[in-house]
Amino acid sequence: QVQLVESGGGLVQPGGSLTLSCAASGSIINFVVMGWYRQAPGKQRELVAGITSGGTINYADSVKGRFTISRDNAKNTLHLQMNSLKPEDTAVYYCNAVMYSLLKKHDYWGQGTQVTVSS
Repeated sequence: QVQLVESGGGLVQPGGSLTLSCAASGSIINFVVMGWYRQAPGKQRELVAGITSGGTINYADSVKGRFTISRDNAKNTLHLQMNSLKPEDTAVYYCNAVMYSLLKKHDYWGQGTQVTVSS
């Protein structure tokens, strides 16, 4: 059973930066896609950024140009560099990883880390 553990959340002022990290308990090489999602109070969970094993990246329109996702297969970690943070970025951020085994999809989630953008 793969475990994902997020870190790096916290309180930051508008315009500030944070870097989130997601550490996997095992190798991430077999994950076909990894991503960051977020969920604000009263809202549905939404995709923030995703990266495939081949390096294809996509971002939500709301974070393009401000956030950067990266994965380090050697260290089994996923990162999200967040710059120019806005109050509307406040949410719980979740790490997600997807792999396929025997034609079955396996979806893994971390426990989440709180990001609060406020002055």
